[in-house]
Amino acid sequence: MNGDRWATVVGFLGAAVVLAVLVWIVGIGDILSELRGVELRYLLVIVAVAVVWLVCWGLALRAVLAALDAPISVVMSGLVFAGAVFSNNVTPFGQAGGEPVSGYLISRATDREYETGLAAIASVDALHFVPSIGYAVVGLTFVVAGAAEFGRNLVFATTALVVLAVGIPAAAYFGWQYRYELEGAVVRAVTPVIRTLGRVVPRKSPPTAAAIERRIEGFFGAIERVATSPRTLLEAIGFSALGWLAMCTSLWLSVHALGHTVPFSAVLLVVPMGAVAGMTPLPGGLGGVDAVLIALLVSTTGVSGGVAGAAVLVHRGATYVFPTVVGGGVAFALGVGD
Repeated sequence: MNGDRWATVVGFLGAAVVLAVLVWIVGIGDILSELRGVELRYLLVIVAVAVVWLVCWGLALRAVLAALDAPISVVMSGLVFAGAVFSNNVTPFGQAGGEPVSGYLISRATDREYETGLAAIASVDALHFVPSIGYAVVGLTFVVAGAAEFGRNLVFATTALVVLAVGIPAAAYFGWQYRYELEGAVVRAVTPVIRTLGRVVPRKSPPTAAAIERRIEGFFGAIERVATSPRTLLEAIGFSALGWLAMCTSLWLSVHALGHTVPFSAVLLVVPMGAVAGMTPLPGGLGGVDAVLIALLVSTTGVSGGVAGAAVLVHRGATYVFPTVVGGGVAFALGVGD
């Protein structure tokens, strides 16, 4: 646990450096000048939109859990998802680093086995890519159609979008086709590691190979139950799409709150592309996401760096800081700090 905490501390120190450099490049005076003009009523509306995002993605999680015979209330689904956002935002590599903790939170909230919770959050995170790619394609189409110049940032966004649009479906297809071989490979690779850890962890007896295999098979079985339920997939993707729309609205309103109006099609591209930076080795992509959002806002809408920087700070305050605070309370209430 101490190692995890040190990794988190180092991650936040790295994010602080990235943010400091980013603010210095954009101009802290310009950013502060723009932020002074924001009215409180706009901030409250933006936070309310962030709540809508959390509720929608919580409902996507609820749909997946229903398919796994782990029912959860609407209110609890939103709170648990906020807890998952907290775990993503305080661990390096965002979702990849936070999913194990998120799986534990879900298992505690639903009183189901850990592998069920892990399969649920893994399924939801994978399904989130579907509407994000769709929104990004629509946004890029309109942005390119109205662009006077195809600059470097647009080239980056286009390249990243093509890679994601082709790579993710291909990975999903081959992963599904060879899912039993993949399951066997995971069992063979993970079993020795877990048994070794079980021998060195105080007061913990190493699990048997059969127990480890049963849990891993349970995880893959849960994934398969979700993937073979069309109703679950449609419901989860629908709620995910509404959540993405809320996130895009948050950024659009953040710019509007500064007295500027940008095409909504631009934020349809900017927000999903910014989320890609969440895979950087920084807590929740802090710093990396902000840099991508600012760079793409400037290049796709023509607003100044100060406006983009201030808008992104407002947007991230609602979609990063706010859910991290709420989710942190949920996480500790469910016993993550035990």
